[in-house]
Amino acid sequence: MPNLRPYPFTAIVGQERMKRALILNAISNAIGGVLIRGERGTAKSTAARALADLLPEIAVVADCPFACDPGSLDSLCDNCRDRLARGEVLPVAQRRTRFVDLPVSATEDRVVGTLDIEKAIQHGERHFEPGVLAAANRGLLYVDEVNLLDDHVVDLLLDSAAMGVNVVEREGISFSHPARFMLVGTMNPEEGDLRPQLLDRFALCVDMRGIADPRQRVAIVERRVAYEADPDNFCQEWAPHEERLSDQIAQARAALPHVTHTQRDLFTIAQLTTSFKVDGHRADIVILKTARAHAAWQGRLAIAEQDILLAAELALPHRLKRQPFEEAVLDPGQLEDRLKKARSEAPAEPVQPKPDAQQTDPAVKKALSR
Repeated sequence: MPNLRPYPFTAIVGQERMKRALILNAISNAIGGVLIRGERGTAKSTAARALADLLPEIAVVADCPFACDPGSLDSLCDNCRDRLARGEVLPVAQRRTRFVDLPVSATEDRVVGTLDIEKAIQHGERHFEPGVLAAANRGLLYVDEVNLLDDHVVDLLLDSAAMGVNVVEREGISFSHPARFMLVGTMNPEEGDLRPQLLDRFALCVDMRGIADPRQRVAIVERRVAYEADPDNFCQEWAPHEERLSDQIAQARAALPHVTHTQRDLFTIAQLTTSFKVDGHRADIVILKTARAHAAWQGRLAIAEQDILLAAELALPHRLKRQPFEEAVLDPGQLEDRLKKARSEAPAEPVQPKPDAQQTDPAVKKALSR
């Protein structure tokens, strides 16, 4: 019988960079997802499933298949908009954040959903059959072996993740619903790579390898054996750690809108990406969003050099130019040197006053006190 409870996120040994990338995406969905590349047996899928169990409950329209946010009228599906226009009161319920698994064999209709043209023509009714994007709205969408998916389907996923909405049009009839989700893709590079155009669309990327430290490998085996022997008891033992991390993510989410950056920070990021000859501007935007999430995670209301450095470690490796069969490796020392050089060349700005603690949101003050 399969284990019903996910393996605890905080019980995963090592792989700190992967865990950081996932946590930062949980804090800010605006980052744009993470691609985890690694050999078999490195806890890629385990971490993705475990993270979903950490995410806080959300308020949803109780009978809406798209889990619309009742507090955000600008991001409702067409059905909820029509109900409001008729004067209905939308029922509200609390629900766990969903974990949605996309199969490798998924087709376009399975992903985006379908419109019933026959009903529309014969009865004048707009009937939409929800797809994977509907189920994933405001949740975590997990794609294992994303490199084996049809490129067109990957394009659809990435477009929806970027726009935050799914629009289906058939024969002059359209239906739209929100599609804001945390996208986590995993793959084994031995089975083929993604095209560079698709690779660049993943905001962050982590390359994982098996752990070489014998003591850590022993800890992995011991914890896994204990989990398989008694999943409920094992999860209960790790529950305090899980609750603490979940609370920290919630606090960072509350603090995130208050995190600031300066023109000097933007100049530093631009100099950094230019020095690595990164094409386009997506990397600059991703580094800024990730740095803001990391500052919130650390309980600060302004991004610092360390936030930019850690963000660049996650946003640049898969965007570096490389020769065929050459592995893209970003040396931390080289990255730090270039960051310092970029920072030294950035124009100075006046120090901004810190926000008045008396006027700071309670959730933000709690995050700052960590």
